[in-house]
Amino acid sequence: MNTRSDEIPGWIPESGFQLRRAGVRFDAVRIDGDAGRELADALAELTGGDPGPVVEEATGRRGVYFLVPVGTASYRPWPPGVGRLTAGPGHVSYIPVPALDGATWPLSWRYRPSGPDRFVHTLLLRNVLRCEEWETAGTPDTAAD
Repeated sequence: MNTRSDEIPGWIPESGFQLRRAGVRFDAVRIDGDAGRELADALAELTGGDPGPVVEEATGRRGVYFLVPVGTASYRPWPPGVGRLTAGPGHVSYIPVPALDGATWPLSWRYRPSGPDRFVHTLLLRNVLRCEEWETAGTPDTAAD
């Protein structure tokens, strides 16, 4: 018997957290620190509280991962300090994904997924980054990760 709801995407672990390979279900755009959190909140305001799934990290560089549809973060210019976690020939990235509940530290959902195929709108994310003065210049670009 399957106890998971149809509303919960199958790529979310039932407990703890797991690394998911970019390019399979989604890619990610990463912005570290307060700039990433402020950007996530700005997107939430623009989308009525549902910007799509956004994961935040409580340690290290305090990364914020915006989960975007596969292929939409590649081959686009991004400001300095914005990391792209994608897949391509000879290149694989992994994206940390926490469970919806329970012990997931140091990861948590800043904005939970609202459906199995609902992701952050990449063009909206890029436009908000371009329109605002986001402080990402000191963050290393992880496009080569």
